[in-house]
Parts: sequence; C-alpha cells; structure tokens
Amino acid sequence: MSLNIETKKATVEEISGAIANAQTMVVAEYRGISVASMTELRANARKEGVYLRVLKNTLARRAVEGTSFAALADQMVGPLVYAASEDPVAAAKVLHQFAKKDDKIIVKAGSYNGDLLDVTQVSELASIPSREELLSKLLFVMQAPVSGFARALAALAEKKAGEEAA
Repeated sequence: MSLNIETKKATVEEISGAIANAQTMVVAEYRGISVASMTELRANARKEGVYLRVLKNTLARRAVEGTSFAALADQMVGPLVYAASEDPVAAAKVLHQFAKKDDKIIVKAGSYNGDLLDVTQVSELASIPSREELLSKLLFVMQAPVSGFARALAALAEKKAGEEAA
C-alpha cells in the first residue's frame, strides 16, 4: 500500500516529534513475528513509556536526519520495529527483554547520546537499572540511617520510661 506525499510528510513529522526528546533509539528486526506477540510487545512498550512503531525505513531515515540518531540510518535495512524513549534504558530494555522471550525479534542496533551501539552495547544498556529503580534504591539508602536513628531514640525512650517506673 503506497502512501501519498502528504501522509508521508505527516508520518515523518510524527516520528520527528516522538524522537525529539528521546535519549535512546533501538531498532530490531521482526520478521515472522505473530500478531499476538507484536501486540504484547506494543503493550510492554506503552507500559514503559517507549515509542514503538513499525515504519518504512526511508521515512525513518528522513525523520532521524540531523538528529543524534542519524548514525542509525545505515542500520535501517529490512523489516524493522523502532523503539525510542526519553529514559536512556527503557527502549533497549523493552526490546532486549522481549527478544529473550520471542526469538523472532532480533535487536540490530541502537543509538544513545549520538553514539551508535551494536547488539552487545544495546544488551549492556538494557542491563542498567531504570531511573525509577535507581531512585528507589537511593531512597532506601537515604532512609536507612534515619530509620535506625528513630529506632534508637524509641529504644532509649522506652528504657528511660522503664527506669522511671521502677
């Protein structure tokens, strides 16, 4: 099905808008994937805040022209699904984890901060904890001394109350 020029322009504009604030873009081949699997992948991406789309490669190349993802243009060959996210690890994580589950998804390349990433580097990026995970760990570390201090004060108050009663 051929797209008319206005539809193509609108698609390029939509993609450009979606990747404008993205930090990471990952491309994966999806040859032979079932509709149910693709639907599940889209749901996973939506849940993680990842822009996921199957695009014509020529339109994708046009959309990344002049952006930090321009290095990916040479990798845009074959039937690809494009994932982009503002979170530096979300796009890589969604595609990498899904590729483990469904061997029809094959991660080809990625781009982070203007650098082209190969499959191994995308895998390493996917293994980094997400921003939310890091923040929750930081909060736990920050809370530990405060909660320990609070328990010590409570124990001291309990001891003092026990001494006064005796």
